Amino acid sequence: MIPETDIISPILKLHLLPAEDFIYGFADLKGLIDEKFGNKTYGISIGKRLDPVIVAKVVNGPTLQYYNHYREMNNELSRISDRISDCLNNAGISSLNITPSVTTEELDTKYNNTLRTDLSHKMVATRAGLGWIGKTALFVSKKFGPALRLVTILTSYPLTLNHKPITSSRCGTCNLCVETCPAGAATGQLWDITIDRDEFFNAHKCRNQCKLFGDEFHQDIRICGICVAVCPINQRFIE
Repeated sequence: MIPETDIISPILKLHLLPAEDFIYGFADLKGLIDEKFGNKTYGISIGKRLDPVIVAKVVNGPTLQYYNHYREMNNELSRISDRISDCLNNAGISSLNITPSVTTEELDTKYNNTLRTDLSHKMVATRAGLGWIGKTALFVSKKFGPALRLVTILTSYPLTLNHKPITSSRCGTCNLCVETCPAGAATGQLWDITIDRDEFFNAHKCRNQCKLFGDEFHQDIRICGICVAVCPINQRFIE
């Protein structure tokens, strides 16, 4: 077998430009994802940072600029991951691109009871060693904090991990996201892989608050961003 870095890493580096705006890692997901994905039990996790200037303007709630940027970032990651997946398939590496986000309609219907989708990009990213889960259930990357969006490409190709999986929170005693959450959705408990999300974070409270913000804009916007903006890791990029 040719080492995956000889095939996959050059493809990723070709599409993830400028390189300083992206992170990526490889994850072994055997036993962690739904059987519906078949033998595609390895994941490529890709993250792109959000614009720190736009994020910095999120103080008491989301701005339309932040909302539009968030959506465009999802669309951009979908386009990039589609191109990468096509390149992998053309190289004989079977792959499946998982879009960065589901629709509001799907969250209101198919996923309404649990607010859990078929695949957690955050889980894949932790297994890829790119970061951990914060106190408000955000993925917190080592490089960009929570100010990024994620996408996942699944493959049956036996990837060799390029980072050690992260299994527990590195937030320590910091409680800024908990204290500023307008929904009061977080308990402040630290995450680790033995703890279910619902034990430390109420996703329905968060979503209801996001809907209230949307009502203020008279649009169906389900987004907040306050906990993203206040994270000290993210603050490093705000001038």
